[in-house]
Amino acid sequence: MMLEEASGKKVLRHWGLRAPHGVVATTAEDACLATQQIGPPVVVKAQVPAGGRGKAGGVVMAKNPQQALVAAQGLLGSWLSGFRVDSVLVEQHVEVARELYVAVLDDARARCPSLLFSGSGGIDIEALDSDQILQIPLDIRSDAPIDTNIAGRVAQSAGIEDSIGMKDVLSRLYACYRDVDAQLVEVNPLAIDTAGGIWALDCKMALDEAALKRQPEWIVELASTVQVVSSELEAEAATEGLLYMELDGAVGVLANGAGLTMATLDAISYYGGAAANFLEVGGENYTRAESGTRIVLSNPKVKSLLVNFCGAFARTDVMTEGVVKALEQLKPSVPVFFSVHGTGEKDAVALLDERLGIKPYEEMDDAVRAAVAAATLEPTDPQTMENPDPSVLPDGSSRSHSQSFKEHS
Repeated sequence: MMLEEASGKKVLRHWGLRAPHGVVATTAEDACLATQQIGPPVVVKAQVPAGGRGKAGGVVMAKNPQQALVAAQGLLGSWLSGFRVDSVLVEQHVEVARELYVAVLDDARARCPSLLFSGSGGIDIEALDSDQILQIPLDIRSDAPIDTNIAGRVAQSAGIEDSIGMKDVLSRLYACYRDVDAQLVEVNPLAIDTAGGIWALDCKMALDEAALKRQPEWIVELASTVQVVSSELEAEAATEGLLYMELDGAVGVLANGAGLTMATLDAISYYGGAAANFLEVGGENYTRAESGTRIVLSNPKVKSLLVNFCGAFARTDVMTEGVVKALEQLKPSVPVFFSVHGTGEKDAVALLDERLGIKPYEEMDDAVRAAVAAATLEPTDPQTMENPDPSVLPDGSSRSHSQSFKEHS
């Protein structure tokens, strides 16, 4: 769960780190008033739970209240990194002498937290070579793993004389990471001002959502403001109680269980395709396949639909009934491919045959390959999936069952 910058800085301040004074505004007029309150110049920043805002135009300098108003008007209501900008942070400007980079994060490879540091911070941090970033594993069993030696290495790598001040900053950053059950606490840039003060000018903070129950109420309240959807379809799915995330591909995916869905996405990638979405209709949501089908097919990027059900607790016949109802109502122009196994399989197969004239693939991989191939067909391709040869896949290889959606009167 990624916090917005203003919330992340509130957490950093609680742990004694220095961040510029700022005011969150939801209207351009409020941004103008905030600039008057803080005193220009200010920086107007789009508040979305994502990085890369500077390069995307989400950070604007304003020399006076009128410029802040104009900047806020341009940002509010826009979309940035897949999120709608509903608020901006109007923040005091700090005269920076040098920009650094620092982060503490979960390091799966090292199986412990790691400290990352570079003497070159700012918006181009991704362009740095690995030898320009110092990476130090930290002892998760220690309450104070940032010792004098580590602080000295960090200071020396950046040519900083004040290793004691750096140790204080790093120790507070690690304490924050540990105490709020963070997965990432990143400050970029960690700036040194013209008077030698150290500031957190930006903050990216990701919390472990499963650990929120042991956090104080004010942390939970900050987390509750995080945007969990980045599109209208994701918002619609949330109202239906479904976990749906839009992706960049053309193969629509409807599967039950997060593990099966992830495996399906991996298989699509393996066979050269790209999924248009993640959607889980398993567990308690297995009766919502009709809503899920409608949401997936509402995405204009979808050129084929892959339905992959493997039932244990979730009954495949109940899920298939929902999909069939949706397909009968929507009459989609895109081809649909099924793989159905597990509880209720016989009834599900019979339902598809009787209502749609479709037989599922015996192997999941065959259904995936067919969906990937169909998604790459041009609209004028003679191999449309309306009346395909049931023995041939869209890529020309053989198959034993027809998977196309056909309208039956």
